[in-house]
Parts: sequence; structure tokens; C-alpha cells
Amino acid sequence: MRQIVLDTETTGLEPSQGHRIIEIGCVELINRRPTGNHFHQYLQPDRTIDEGAIEVHGLTNEFLKDKPRFSDIVADYVEFVRGAELVIHNAPFDVGFINTEFRLLKGQWKQLEDYCSILDTLMLARKMHPGQKNSLDALCKRYNIDNSQRTLHGALLDAEILADVYLAMTGGQTSLFLDRSRETEQRRQVKPELKDLTRQPLRIIHASADELAEHNDYIEMLQEASDGRCIWKTMDNLK
Repeated sequence: MRQIVLDTETTGLEPSQGHRIIEIGCVELINRRPTGNHFHQYLQPDRTIDEGAIEVHGLTNEFLKDKPRFSDIVADYVEFVRGAELVIHNAPFDVGFINTEFRLLKGQWKQLEDYCSILDTLMLARKMHPGQKNSLDALCKRYNIDNSQRTLHGALLDAEILADVYLAMTGGQTSLFLDRSRETEQRRQVKPELKDLTRQPLRIIHASADELAEHNDYIEMLQEASDGRCIWKTMDNLK
């Protein structure tokens, strides 16, 4: 299963008012694990950036003036996402901007949905946590995802954070991208211990019938929350 976690930054909030994409960040997951492949590009929007948007992401027209335009990178972008499931937080916003960029190229490209499927993690979060805050920052706090590096929004960093959040929401491994340097340093400080060869083998405690039933109920909840994409259900069907 190939998934692309995506985020964008823009000159403003409404593509209908002529606002454009100025940054795209994508990270690749295969079978719910990061491959190290990513797509990241700053873009020249050919218009001024709203002051409110600059306060959010810190990108200025001066910084972007020598960057390529969307038309310069569109082929590489489509090739990167083609056939994947895009994982996006508040997908209508990002998809709306990307499809506007496609339309501005005068029929040379189709809509994003023609190249890949789309999963909206905001809709998923609202199903799982109705009546609660479900912004990316709120989800980081709820699932103990470290987003301390996020002083400003950035498309690639937000995509990496969203990947951790999505995997935590759907019962998978977390902290795949963040704090790697901290973890490496912690490993260096751990002194190796010799194995006690005289120790008796560890006793195996099997799950009770009630515990197995609770586990199955939890898997069914994940299956429903992820619209049938629970990886453990898939593995059960392969047995």
C-alpha cells in the first residue's frame, strides 16, 4: 500500500481570489512505513503573499522570486503521487488549490482525483473524536506527537508530523520522523549489558478469552474509523 502524506502552503486562503500555492511537501509511506522518499518544492506564485499568510508560514516574495513555477514542476509532482493514496489534513483546501493550478495550465492536466485517491484525516479525526478540537496541533497533543520543531508552518515538516499523527490515529507506529537525533544520542549513552545465560526462560502468558475479545473489538473500531483500511484486518484475511 503506497500512501503520500501531503501539505501545501499558499499566498492566502481562497484560490477563487487568485491565491496560489507557494510550497508543496510530500512524504512517502509504503505499508505504513516511511521510505525516505519525499517531494518538496517552493514555488514562485506570480503574485504578492498576504501578510496574514506570511505570519503563518514565514515565506516571502523575496525568498520565492527565483523559485520555479508550478508549470515547471507539475510533471514531476504528478509522477510522484500517481497511483497513491494521498493523506491530507483538511483535504478540500489543498486539493482545491492543486486543482486550480492544474486548471491554470489550460487543459494540459486532469484533476488530482484522476491521478490518485484521497484520504482526509480531518474527517477521520472528526469521526473518531466528535465535538473535540481536531487541528493538527490538537491531534499532536492528543496522541503525544512531538511538534516542538513547528514554530512556523512548513509543508514538508507538517507532512512529516501528519504522517506520525495519521499512524497514531489508525493504531500504527508513531514518531517515525521526529526526534531522530535525540533518539540516536540516547542510544549512544546506553551501556551494553551482558546477557545472563543462567537465567530461566521467560514465562509465556497467553491472552485470556476476554482479552482476545477486547482486542478484536478494538481492531473492528480501527477498521470502521479507517474506512476499511486497517492493516491488521488485511493481514488476518491473508492467513
